[in-house]
Amino acid sequence: MTTMTDVVTFTVERALYGVPVDRVREILDKRPIAPMPNAPAYLLGIIDLRGDNIPVVDLRILLGLPQAEDTAQTRILVALLTDGRREAIIGLRTDKVIEVTRLDEDVLRPLGEAEMLRWQGATIAGIGRRNGEVVSVIDLDNLFEGVPLGAGRRPHPTPEGADALHGETPVTDDRVAEASH
Repeated sequence: MTTMTDVVTFTVERALYGVPVDRVREILDKRPIAPMPNAPAYLLGIIDLRGDNIPVVDLRILLGLPQAEDTAQTRILVALLTDGRREAIIGLRTDKVIEVTRLDEDVLRPLGEAEMLRWQGATIAGIGRRNGEVVSVIDLDNLFEGVPLGAGRRPHPTPEGADALHGETPVTDDRVAEASH
């Protein structure tokens, strides 16, 4: 069992999650995110935060949930991650931030049946309650545990006609076949 004091609670796909408040640096309104070429599907891109480049990840994808469009309630939690040797500040895209609060009990309980259910719950530090509701507290340091290197690529948007702007003709299979004859 893990002890926990205050958490920032938020929702992703109607489920209630939390992260330790001492790891959260800021809560930001939604803002433009600059996509990164060939990035894994969960890496939405980067934002500028007072001159610092902050990578933003989609918690929906990391938690195995379906993607969704941003809403007026979408927020980015800027949080500290550490792997024991290094620290990083990243943005976590959430559906809605609820509050900074104290859980009903100071102890997080593991899901005892996880092994029997064959569920690798490394991303969850434990289960708490707030006003009787289940709060899954995310283990920020294990958030990327089990994510395969290069897991899925987010397609890099190409503006329509970009090849024409550079005076290039797109290479097609037909042109390759013609050139080889």
